[in-house]
Amino acid sequence: MSLDSVVTKELKRVLDSYISDDVEVDKILERPRNSSFGDFSFPTFSFAKIKRKSPNEIANEIVELIDKSLFKEISIVNGYINFSVLREKPSQDLLSLVNKEKLNFANNDFGKGRNVTIDMSSPNIAKPMSMGHLRSTVIGNALSNIEKKCGYNPIKINFLGDWGTQFGKLLAAYKMWGDKEKVEQDPIENLLKLYVRFNKEAKENENLNDLGRAWFKKLEDGDEEAKSLWEWFRKVSIQRFEEIYKDLDIDFDLYDGEAFYNDKMGAVIDTLKEKKLLKVSQGAQVVDLSDEGFENPVLIIRSDGASLYTTRDLAAAIYRKKKFNSVKSIYVVGSEQKQHFDELKSVLNKMGYEWAKEIVYVPFGLITFNGKKLSTREGRVVLLNDVLDKAYKLSLKQIEEKNPTLDKKDDVAHQVGYGAVVFHDLKNDRMENFDFKLDEVVQFEGDTGPYVQYTNARSQSILRKSQELNISVKDYKNIFEEDTAFAIIKLLDQYPTIVKQAEKNYEPSIIAKYSIQLAKSFNHYYKNVRILVEDDELYTRLQLVKAVSYVLQDSLSLLGIKAPEQM
Repeated sequence: MSLDSVVTKELKRVLDSYISDDVEVDKILERPRNSSFGDFSFPTFSFAKIKRKSPNEIANEIVELIDKSLFKEISIVNGYINFSVLREKPSQDLLSLVNKEKLNFANNDFGKGRNVTIDMSSPNIAKPMSMGHLRSTVIGNALSNIEKKCGYNPIKINFLGDWGTQFGKLLAAYKMWGDKEKVEQDPIENLLKLYVRFNKEAKENENLNDLGRAWFKKLEDGDEEAKSLWEWFRKVSIQRFEEIYKDLDIDFDLYDGEAFYNDKMGAVIDTLKEKKLLKVSQGAQVVDLSDEGFENPVLIIRSDGASLYTTRDLAAAIYRKKKFNSVKSIYVVGSEQKQHFDELKSVLNKMGYEWAKEIVYVPFGLITFNGKKLSTREGRVVLLNDVLDKAYKLSLKQIEEKNPTLDKKDDVAHQVGYGAVVFHDLKNDRMENFDFKLDEVVQFEGDTGPYVQYTNARSQSILRKSQELNISVKDYKNIFEEDTAFAIIKLLDQYPTIVKQAEKNYEPSIIAKYSIQLAKSFNHYYKNVRILVEDDELYTRLQLVKAVSYVLQDSLSLLGIKAPEQM
């Protein structure tokens, strides 16, 4: 039973008779930031019009009807009813529950094992993974973990960008300037140089873009040379991607890129024709969405007969629904793609697929470096692999300074460094743009991943040391009148709600910010209370430490971050 359940239950009982309308108490109840205002606050302003009284008068009348014995204290301040709950039994019950369920605390089953597909990461082949790919990758992975925590069966899909006009440009660039021996020495780096060179020269010579489109048409038509080069580009790219995914401890259930859907687009076009949705416009075939408020039609087949990204995305959506029968299809894609997904859902709906409403577009903001947007085409690339390597080295340096005798320093440094990069991304609201500064990200102090990891390592250290002590009384004592202890209890109590909010809003930052709060609260407790004292309350203090460690570990795990026991 959560701490707020006593408040909501009693308020519900009183309000059912005081207000005739059905009051959703749990949606109105607040948790004051300032603990001097109690543990929970209930505003009465919304009832003023109904009762034709001031909020303070209403608050007094409600309090008169409340059973005071259920609470430690009730006060009224400016129309708010402030509740301080009884601490001992709810706190003990909560600690017992957390330490019984361990990493399963806050699990729930409202997903009922149903499938959820998550389209994430999706880098383009023949280009290195840059920091621009980080957001989709780690947000998608965190959402997968959160959906699983909520009882769904997540299916992670890496929809590789392995088709389209850009590969015609790359093929043209390779044929004009490519050196096979040089490319074989460092495939991704040298293919990127070719791609950047092509785009720079195409600004001066528009004929190059025509050449690129022609090469892509050859690829679509099955030209042997074009297909052989494309398969080579794809193979070396995936090998490099998988190295980075392994570092981040991320895997995929499906690795099918755009090219996989080439033989499935015909069925999509046939359905569009059957539904009389395709129209000819300037030689191209389009779907008119003007009746749904879209200014321009959706291009399905270009005038030269080549397909487009939208055509493949339609095929992918239909294929995935048939294969997985998912209840939600989540797409973790940059905010600039909003119109594309609005169009995708509208076209699917016109095709008669009611499940189009199950498509969930999860956009995110940009990462910038020194205030500049990253662009592969312009050659402004910060390689993800380089950032992860630097983060590891900075972490190792700090570990060697703080704990030079630590076992497996190298493994811990990888967990801390990589975790720092991931946490920094996920602690930001996903729609925020932010500038990345590695030196700040890897600090062991502040609102960072290493700070949360270090707090968990501290709790583990306390638990290891406690094994040498005599725990004379192994039942709960009331340590919760101490405010720093009860502050932790209130945060632990919120964790199931935090997980549900993160799932509902597709927002991993809710969990990241919560973990920072819990870490700060525990460190405040650690500084103010001597934990390892052999007295009757030692058992209870250790149960509190253990519960904090379980929740920190689980919250980090949901974000896709390891929690080393020592740092």
